[in-house]
Amino acid sequence: MAGWFEIKKSDKNGQYSFVLKAGNAEVILTSEQYVAKASAENGIESVRTNSPNDARYEKLTASNGKPYFNLKASNGQVIGTSQLYASADSRDKGIESVKTNGSTETVKDNT
Repeated sequence: MAGWFEIKKSDKNGQYSFVLKAGNAEVILTSEQYVAKASAENGIESVRTNSPNDARYEKLTASNGKPYFNLKASNGQVIGTSQLYASADSRDKGIESVKTNGSTETVKDNT
């Protein structure tokens, strides 16, 4: 099964965000918060554009030693951030999953 995007609106601050889910429903990328829903939709389009490009992935290590990654736009702005992984190999598989699922046209609007 292919992955999909989900847009949601925060009950706390009324801002919008999106996640990219793999076919198994696991979250593989989480966006920042946006004031406008249209901005979140633009973020999704940016994932579609940038996810196939290896150079757009920034591999990082959290302060607790766990690997994760950011997907960046061509201007260097972070589009989305992964979860923390147990190993660099798991992180790299997460990147491959974003590459595979990031072009999906399916968007579930949970606002």
